[in-house]
Amino acid sequence: MNCIFCVAGQDARQQAAAKALRRAGYEVVGGKEAARADCILLPVPADDADPALAALIRSARPGTTLMAGQIGPALRRAAGEAGLVTVNCYQSPELACLNAVPTAEGCLELLLRLRTRTIWESRFLVLGYGRIGRAVARRLRLLGGRVTVAARAADQRASARSADCRAVPLTALERVLPSFDAVINTIPAPVLGRRELLCLPKGALILDLASRPGGTDFEAARELGLHAELALGLPARCAPETAGELTAHAVLELLREREGRKTP
Repeated sequence: MNCIFCVAGQDARQQAAAKALRRAGYEVVGGKEAARADCILLPVPADDADPALAALIRSARPGTTLMAGQIGPALRRAAGEAGLVTVNCYQSPELACLNAVPTAEGCLELLLRLRTRTIWESRFLVLGYGRIGRAVARRLRLLGGRVTVAARAADQRASARSADCRAVPLTALERVLPSFDAVINTIPAPVLGRRELLCLPKGALILDLASRPGGTDFEAARELGLHAELALGLPARCAPETAGELTAHAVLELLREREGRKTP
């Protein structure tokens, strides 16, 4: 597949993605040469208010593929006006699965940095048991943490129990929260509102790994003396080289699939 890539942004993940694409034999250009590109890879998340990204999109040729993740309405509108084909590369099941690894490792780094106790023999409550919830819970268990998983679906709770975690339904949150000073949320929906937060001990740490805006009432957490962080982009922050390589691989796989669908 003869394809020229434009990799926008200068963060470490984008630089690593550009290197991986070059190693795979593709030409990679910067933003000033976006008009030459067949595919543009935006940073994640892309700053919707960044005039440089909007200008880059407007300079691209109609029909260019725009690979993006979290893209706001302004950039999406600019892409539509420029005639670009927008593809969410972060909806790739393979990338979502593999990105759970650096996300979980980044979560461990935050727990060790923001707490004064070891993970070993500490009690953790993990909300949700999807890809990221499973990856986080598994690593906490391997390091000797005592993990409870709160999940809505019975099969997820059963899966957590089979992985040697305690499991409770989400409806039991108010009952179990007083026992935890460290909570990791992976559910992209409101789950930790003021009523639930009131059940946590003062000074408790909440790491929200869900996509923006997360599942925590952050204003209420501050008022209640809780330390709550929306920990977005952990792969890029904690393992940018790996994250960039995974992104490049996912982009190439998606393009191959699209090419295959076009082939009669």
